[in-house]
Amino acid sequence: MVSGMTYYAPLVSALVTLVLTFILMTGKTGVMVRDIPNERSLHSTPVPRVGGIALMAGVLSGWALLTQFLAWWIVLPVTGLFVLSLLDDMRSLSARTRLIVHFIAALAAVSGAGVPLLWLIPVLLFIVWMTNVYNFMDGSDGLAGGMALFGFGSYGVGAWLGGSEMFALLNFSVAAAALGFLFFNFHPARVFMGDAGSIPLGFLAAVFGVSGWQAGYWPFWFPLLVFSPFVADATVTLLKRAWRGERLSEAHRSHYYQRLVQMGWGHRNTALTEYALMLLAGMSALWGIGLAHMAQGYLLLAWAVAYLALMGWIDKCWREYQSTEKKAANV
Repeated sequence: MVSGMTYYAPLVSALVTLVLTFILMTGKTGVMVRDIPNERSLHSTPVPRVGGIALMAGVLSGWALLTQFLAWWIVLPVTGLFVLSLLDDMRSLSARTRLIVHFIAALAAVSGAGVPLLWLIPVLLFIVWMTNVYNFMDGSDGLAGGMALFGFGSYGVGAWLGGSEMFALLNFSVAAAALGFLFFNFHPARVFMGDAGSIPLGFLAAVFGVSGWQAGYWPFWFPLLVFSPFVADATVTLLKRAWRGERLSEAHRSHYYQRLVQMGWGHRNTALTEYALMLLAGMSALWGIGLAHMAQGYLLLAWAVAYLALMGWIDKCWREYQSTEKKAANV
């Protein structure tokens, strides 16, 4: 059981993130570390890319009240990923270097969590993939912060219902830090989280998802459904780009959320629509925990059909948009 000051962990995370984000984005650090727009960007002016520093500081500050419950295989890898990603934000490290460190962090998490040998490789790849998925999807105002709010919030509720207040508070602290960050990141964004925020968040989404599954708080599919708004978009987009023979490490604007923004939805409407999807995915995942195995299968099938339908509709709208733009250019 947890008691006393530990219940204030999420509040501490939110306040530290909120205050530190303001300090960093308005100070010299915000000037030195900025996201400079290019032809692949969805924004047109330089924006401070220091939100990840404040967000992770907020998370760790909240966790400081829960130190007796923290495991080294969570704290050390996520801290290492934060440091590496911060360097990447400032100096642009090679994709090979980043991927090697991602695998090392995933190996540490897998070994510490005591994942069964049969699941070792799938879980390792899942952690590395989720670590990068979050980075891929961090390209529109309020999107990555919103996914952290709803995703880790759903984890927290699932853990609480499973009887682990401690694990719930660890997750609620991440969600609260994301809420503090969103105060400045929702459209029009005044700060971005950068890789220093998105990479650790992706890692935690995977590791906490695996931890909850191992502890019996939820089924193995639960993390995938909770974070499905990111997983589905990133995975399908990657497969389509690979099919077209494109360089997968090259920046692009072909994610479904990016196309919605480009087609006129804008950052605000795209974020709000994604929030509704995130909330629905999280709530249905929590509801699905108590269903029979057959019913859980039907739930996942329903979501797969829904995502295929949504993606098919966006693809259709995108083709029409491109056709209209081409005709307008030829006039």
